[in-house]
Amino acid sequence: MDRATFACSTAFFREHNSSAQGAFCLPGGQVDFIEKAESFSYSDFFRDYLIPNHPCIFSAKFTEDWGSRRNWVTWDGKPNFEHLLQKFGEALVPVANCDVKEYNSNPKEQLPFKEYIQYWKEHIRSGYRSSRGCLYLKDWHLSRAFPAQDVYSTPVYFSSDWLNEYWDAVAVDDYRFVYMGPKGSWTPFHADVFRSYSWSANICGRKKWLLYPAGQEEYLKDLHGNLPFDVTSPKLQDRSVYPRYNQSQPPVEIVQEAGEIVFIPSGWHHQVYNLEDTISINHNWVNGCNVAIMWCFLQDELAAVQREINQWKDPVDDWHLQCQVIMKSCTGIDYKEFYNFLRVIAENRISILEKGLDEEASAKNTPQAAISTLGMLHAVFDLKRAVKVLTSLSANEDFKKLDLTSLSPPPEALLHHLKAAIDTALL
Repeated sequence: MDRATFACSTAFFREHNSSAQGAFCLPGGQVDFIEKAESFSYSDFFRDYLIPNHPCIFSAKFTEDWGSRRNWVTWDGKPNFEHLLQKFGEALVPVANCDVKEYNSNPKEQLPFKEYIQYWKEHIRSGYRSSRGCLYLKDWHLSRAFPAQDVYSTPVYFSSDWLNEYWDAVAVDDYRFVYMGPKGSWTPFHADVFRSYSWSANICGRKKWLLYPAGQEEYLKDLHGNLPFDVTSPKLQDRSVYPRYNQSQPPVEIVQEAGEIVFIPSGWHHQVYNLEDTISINHNWVNGCNVAIMWCFLQDELAAVQREINQWKDPVDDWHLQCQVIMKSCTGIDYKEFYNFLRVIAENRISILEKGLDEEASAKNTPQAAISTLGMLHAVFDLKRAVKVLTSLSANEDFKKLDLTSLSPPPEALLHHLKAAIDTALL
């Protein structure tokens, strides 16, 4: 991060007080197309897309050196089933049935990868029809299961990734996925986990994206406040069920070609179709630009849980703790883990400021090493954003009602340490 971008980001968040995620109109409905890496810097992406929360598309030139682009695709642009079977045939993979709706999503099952590939081949031979339905391999943690495979390298533009940096540190989970599916497979209307950013790269095939800027989803809810399963359904035209649908803007539509990467802004709902047999790689990620959006989302989720079980509220019972347990089961995180998430990121940034860039560490393929290469000013920016959200979390009444004795260091001590580190760095 250069000084001009640091100054720009500081001014933006001072003015907006958190992060932009409101309605956004694209001139002519066009999404910017980034052609060459040589003429597009990290600071360009940070300033023009991350901070204002705008979508964009990166050309296939940004992925042409990936191992998956070379090895997972046949000469005519189709999935290389034989190579994939050789490398991953015995793996168990999560597979969704796109033809079945279950609790506003598609039911999943675990299948051997070789069985899924056999299904896919038969599905193609049968004219994309099958008695088993349209099966879609989704949310496969391939990088975690096969870390030694030469699959891809994360583009520098997406390297400030607090989400995967934290989950790598605690060795529990990650938000790096592979998707594989036949023509006609699709993902219903949704926003990404924690209202994170996402990037999605097509290894082969084509996708159609329908994107709704953050806030537009409010016009798509039914009388009960539920979002549609399929945003293209004619049922949305029924004013008695979807009374505000006619106030919504048309979606931003993107057709993503093989090799291209789509950047999806934080909090934007979307629906995605595979127009051909398609393989893609996706990351969800959070950083200093949208961590306040994540915090707002968690507060909204907790409030929804509290409303749902309010009738069973008993001052004698640990009701507030139960709300946290339910929220974590639904979203994957609670307030105390969110505190630890911010703490780990902040302590990593302080380490960068205090020790400088460790050349040996920066050579490693980890999120922390990646952020080191983005420079000291980026570490300061991250610390300032972490302090902003930590201050809000520490003052939150629901957070203060929890048993915080297990948190080390305590919130007040951590905030004092972070503020001192920022002051020292800016001297």
